Amino acid sequence: MKRVCVAFLPLLFLLLRASVFAQPAPGGDPIAQNLFPPDLVMRYGGEIGLDEKQRAAIKEVVQKAQARFLDVQWDMQSESEKMVRLLQAKPIDETAVLAQVEKVLSLEREVKKAQLSLLIRIKNLLTDAQQARLSELRKKSE
Repeated sequence: MKRVCVAFLPLLFLLLRASVFAQPAPGGDPIAQNLFPPDLVMRYGGEIGLDEKQRAAIKEVVQKAQARFLDVQWDMQSESEKMVRLLQAKPIDETAVLAQVEKVLSLEREVKKAQLSLLIRIKNLLTDAQQARLSELRKKSE
């Protein structure tokens, strides 16, 4: 059981990190196309005229989000371990497993909400001109 959970954690962390910081696929997600991941903003910071105040604010919101993601990751690990234990029972208590999966899904929803909040905060720190230039630069890099 521990091996399953331990193997699950790095994958979960990578998925969370990738989904937060990933660039949208060309012609892909219309929501992601209207937002800017922090690595993209920082990569082109000089080209879009990002000032030190904006850099510091972006760094702060990213650090807060990462701390929150870590907390939720640990909670998700705990809840996932509980679900694994429930799934190992013979017979499996379907009601208990479904209740436990609701806890895991709730944590996943919390992560997605936090991801969206992070991206919105970053976009709101940028001027309209910076957003337009960043959109152009992203299109060129696709």
